[in-house]
Amino acid sequence: MKRLASLGWIGFAVSFFMASIASASTGDSSSQNCSKDLTRAIPARRAQAQSGSAIVRTVMNLSGPERDAVIEKQVLSGNMPPFLRDLAPVTFTGKLANGSPVVLTICVTPDYLAVGNDKDFVRMPMGLPAAAEIAGKFGFLLPTTKMVDAIYAQAKVHLAPRPMPPTRQMSSTDYLMRHNRTVEGQRAPITRVRDELTAGQKKDLVLSNRLRRAPGRVAIYGWHRKNGAAIQPLSTVHGAQYADYSHGVRLISATAFINGQAHALADIMQDRQLAGIVSSEGPIKGATRLLASLYR
Repeated sequence: MKRLASLGWIGFAVSFFMASIASASTGDSSSQNCSKDLTRAIPARRAQAQSGSAIVRTVMNLSGPERDAVIEKQVLSGNMPPFLRDLAPVTFTGKLANGSPVVLTICVTPDYLAVGNDKDFVRMPMGLPAAAEIAGKFGFLLPTTKMVDAIYAQAKVHLAPRPMPPTRQMSSTDYLMRHNRTVEGQRAPITRVRDELTAGQKKDLVLSNRLRRAPGRVAIYGWHRKNGAAIQPLSTVHGAQYADYSHGVRLISATAFINGQAHALADIMQDRQLAGIVSSEGPIKGATRLLASLYR
């Protein structure tokens, strides 16, 4: 994997041109880039691992950090549906200052983080520390708001938001289980293919420069309507441990591709010429260190 700092922009332009020739001659594609290699840090799911509904029963009376601890342990052991390992490509186009075109591809989980198997799984909202630790240990990042918008725009399956009554039970396990059933009821008539990129069903936990200005908070954004408008603007109103039924954890591979060539996504996110392609806030410095700071 190449690091942008080592290229220089003359070198990058040459590399970009040669990669374009190679891509045309070999039939390389963004879907080939998002290979199983990017999920190799995720342990294989054991045959005897609990189903999603069984895990939910064990945490039915838990919430917040107590529930997160149980779910995080399950996920880090590999107990997540295998289809989440089939990463989906999301592509951006842009230009460098000299006018050279850039095609940039990120690789994302096709749905939100869940526990269980492909037939019996439950999407699990969680607080930022648990979500960040899972992402970091698996070699992933959380998305930016611009990535969330692009994921929705390029999703094969669009689900309309289904808000539930805003009561004190919003963060309860019962609420998140009921919402998971609602999402499954929406998705079933559209497709049974699990690894198709799906969006619109949750708000996202996101990486943002605001997290540096608001330590101890979680940044959330999204829950797009069918017209593409997000219900939730970027917000850091909640504490980092807060999670309710409407939140979801979408993982983004820490490796991205510039015209088929692998680069560290964190380098792209802080590069002054490339950051704007994937971030509405401009450069986000040290995204990997920022993620780690959220759980250490």
